[in-house]
This record gives sequence, structure tokens and C-alpha cells, in this order.
Amino acid sequence: MPWSVGGLRLGRDWVAAPDPATLRARWTALTRAEGQERELLFRPSRTRTPAAGAAALPGQRSATARFSEAPGPFPDPVRVLRAPFDEQWLLPDQRLIDSARPELWRVLDAQQLFVVETPEPLVTAHLPAGRLGRIRPLHRRPGGAEPNLAPGLLPLLGARHGGWVTPEDVLCWILAAGRPGPRGYEVPLAADPERWRAGLELGRRLLTVQLRGVRGGEPPRLPGGRRPYVRSAVTAWPRELAYDPESETLTLGDGAVSPVPTGAWEYEAQGVRVLESWFAARGAHRDPRARGLEAFGPAEWPQSWTPRRTRVRVRRGGAAGLVRERGPRRPAGGTPSGRRPSPCRAAPRLPGRPP
Repeated sequence: MPWSVGGLRLGRDWVAAPDPATLRARWTALTRAEGQERELLFRPSRTRTPAAGAAALPGQRSATARFSEAPGPFPDPVRVLRAPFDEQWLLPDQRLIDSARPELWRVLDAQQLFVVETPEPLVTAHLPAGRLGRIRPLHRRPGGAEPNLAPGLLPLLGARHGGWVTPEDVLCWILAAGRPGPRGYEVPLAADPERWRAGLELGRRLLTVQLRGVRGGEPPRLPGGRRPYVRSAVTAWPRELAYDPESETLTLGDGAVSPVPTGAWEYEAQGVRVLESWFAARGAHRDPRARGLEAFGPAEWPQSWTPRRTRVRVRRGGAAGLVRERGPRRPAGGTPSGRRPSPCRAAPRLPGRPP
């Protein structure tokens, strides 16, 4: 697969989130802010600032004028892969992303698959975004045209194994037979047709698991046809994730899911457990170190605590922190005496629902 592209470099974490509602809340807070407050929330870099414009990404509708002058309407979030097996949402606005890789957006369609170079290669139908590794699209052009394979490889494999070989067949073989090597990821080719067919069968199973039902495929199931079920609903934001290997139960606060095999709980990618990484990403906004727009997390605040005003406080060293505060209580029949109305704009009202 000769054509490879570096991963998307977001430059600011708030442009991606586990759900679209969080991105809308962040967009609303940013566009309602003005002047220095907006610049602090935007978190400028050498590549992107509120005073810079950028072209719309291929296939996406977004404003192109300077963000400080005309933010434009809220862009429809798109599904992306942020970490191994962790699909999130991204604001597809090139004015907000340091390096958006337009060449990848240009070939993104229903026929495209992306191979991400990790110690164990990942395949996704969504655009990879973040620090994952180099990206190798399966096709060079939209519509599944011009496979991103070495010239002559498909005819060679077809002649060797006596049949028509497709680009997706080669991808399945890579998943089954590829191994890390001293010169990068190495893919030995089978000389035995039986070994080739066995590798394709294993590779198709691996591809089905990684795509998780995308493109009309059937979602993977546990051996024996078992499926994890929610045994106890999550009624409040879970503070911890735990696992009981005897009952194969995964607990999220007061919620419970089972059966979850021990292998799923212990499965690691890039040196971290996938389930723990997934849970941490969805609770990052509750971290005391979360600041700025990252403090807007999934819409799980109860109705009894709805932020009414937002202001920015600059701490030592220039770090901006988003501070939520309640406005003064309004007595019946009048305004608070001796107080001037705050010039801050109202923060978006977030629905009080559990995740």
C-alpha cells in the first residue's frame, strides 16, 4: 500500500467529543464569546487562530471566512476514530484543525477503508483522527477506484492462486498474515493456495470485528452466540469502572453489563486497556485539570445545576480556565438591589439526562 498519509493533527481537543450534543454546547459557548474571551477558549496555535480563515474540507459544508468575524452555522459532526476501537465525533471545520489532511477527506466515502499503522494494524471505515499512526487508504480515488496497492500485485496473486483477487482480499490477508518487522510492517505472501484461502477466511473475520457492523455487515458476537446485555441501567454519571471476572460483569457506577469475557476486559491496544481508555475519554471533562471548552462534557448535568453564566479566568502562566458560576438570585418583583447586570452571555442550557 504505497500511499500513506500522516494522521490528522487536531491541535485542540475540544473539536472532538463522544457525542454531538457536547460539540454543539462547545460551539455555542465559543461563538457567543467575544474578544479575548473567544481567543482564550479557541486556544490558538501557530497554524490556527480565530483571525485565520480556511477552505472547506472536501465533502463538508462549513464557513470559510475568518472565525473571529463570521463563525457561520454549526457544522454537522462526522464520525471519526480517535483511539483503537473508540469512535467519536469531530467538527469538520478546517479553521479549527491544525492539520486536517484534505487529501483523506477527498477519498472518504462508503467504499473506503483506512488502515492505521499500529503494532497491530487497525481498519476503520471512519476517518482516523489523532495520534494513531500513519494512515493507508485502501483506494486512491472516490468510489473504490484505483486500489492503493503495488502495481501488478492483484494480477500476480490472481495467477498464483487461480482466481480473481480484490483489493479487500489483500486487506484481509494483511490483517491475518502481517507482522511488525525491522523495516516496518511486513506482509509475507503465501505460495500455497490452501494457506491463502485460510488466511482470507481469518482476515475476513478480523475485518468484520474491526468494522463492527459498518457497511451492512453483521455486528460481531461472542463465541456461542452470546451477547452482552445491560443488566442494570446507569442512573447517574459513573465515577469508576470495575470488572468481576467470576460473574463476567462490567460495572459503571451503579450500572452493570454482562457477560463481558475476561479477554475483552484485559484486551490492550497501544499499551493500554481499551475499555479503560474508552471510559477515561468519556469522563475527561470531569477531571479537575479540564479547562476551557474541554470542561463541556456529555450533557449529564442534573436540571438542579444548570450553568447560567460563563466567564474566563486567566491563571498564572496564561492558562485559561472556564469557570461556571450562578447568577444572583432575582427576588420576586424586582432586580437584585445594588448590583449591576453581568455583561457575560448566558451559557447553553444542557439537558439533564444520564449518559
